Amino acid sequence: MTSINSYQRHVDDGQLAGVLAAAGIEPTRLAGRVQLSEASYNTAYRLKLTDGSGLVLKIAPDPSMPGLSYERDLMRTETLFYRTATALPVPEVVHADFSRSVLDTDFLLMTELPGGNWYGLRESVADDDRVRLRRDLGGLVAGLHRITGDVFGYPQGETSTSWRTAFLGMLDALLADALRWETPLPRSVTQIRQLIGANAYVLDDVSTPSLVHFDLWPGNILLQDGQITGIVDGERAFWGDPLAEMVSLALFGDIADDAAFLEGYGGIEFDDSARRRIALYQSYLYLIMLIEGDPRGYSGPDREGLVKITSLCLRKALGVLQ
Repeated sequence: MTSINSYQRHVDDGQLAGVLAAAGIEPTRLAGRVQLSEASYNTAYRLKLTDGSGLVLKIAPDPSMPGLSYERDLMRTETLFYRTATALPVPEVVHADFSRSVLDTDFLLMTELPGGNWYGLRESVADDDRVRLRRDLGGLVAGLHRITGDVFGYPQGETSTSWRTAFLGMLDALLADALRWETPLPRSVTQIRQLIGANAYVLDDVSTPSLVHFDLWPGNILLQDGQITGIVDGERAFWGDPLAEMVSLALFGDIADDAAFLEGYGGIEFDDSARRRIALYQSYLYLIMLIEGDPRGYSGPDREGLVKITSLCLRKALGVLQ
């Protein structure tokens, strides 16, 4: 998948020394650095120090780069997520700087966690291990959702004491992005807004804002020696309905089919309200996946394939709401 808009930043030796100094780390302790190729939106470096320890530096794109409305100050959300979800295997924040005085954008320096991402290791995970790991993941996610806040919505965006108000605001901003970028969608923006509005009453069943990662696909889960060693990339987190988490956990699928995860999580009652809410959140995530490719300038066969399957899944989710 290629992009005509490069979000990647190059940090020279002098800038990196400034980052380390701002974090209280003597720059002479740096033994090496490698840019991580997995990152496509933020720029990420793995840093090795002379004592053998490792750090990860994430640098936000140039603030002037095009993006979706909710992608405002994502680095601040990721920092909040790690500082809040400390009961999970998340990186420790070493230093976060949003002053844009050390670099001309936000950056986050954190501890390096052991292991590789589950997506990259998927072929080497045996079926029995996969079932056990999904059960373990369910327990971790249940713990995440026990972390609660005072308001609903994106931490850096508009918030509300009503989940219905917050979610519809999130959706309106996203649909405005679709119109701005003239993104081809399987239904018109008007039809999507009407369908979701007609089902919005089920959102009133959610009264407590839980911390939701909202990007828990295998690429953001680290494994080592048959154990989950990390939950990373919490930049898209928000305070909302725990059921919203189930979309990325079963991307292009149905979490109801994941018995091991549900056993670890503690079970979910898939009543009419739950089914409709999951369809609302599926619609939201699939819309993000379709729309974000336009400001980023994604193209190529991989993008075309992703658009095809995402559009099919969006149609299916919207069908639940009819």
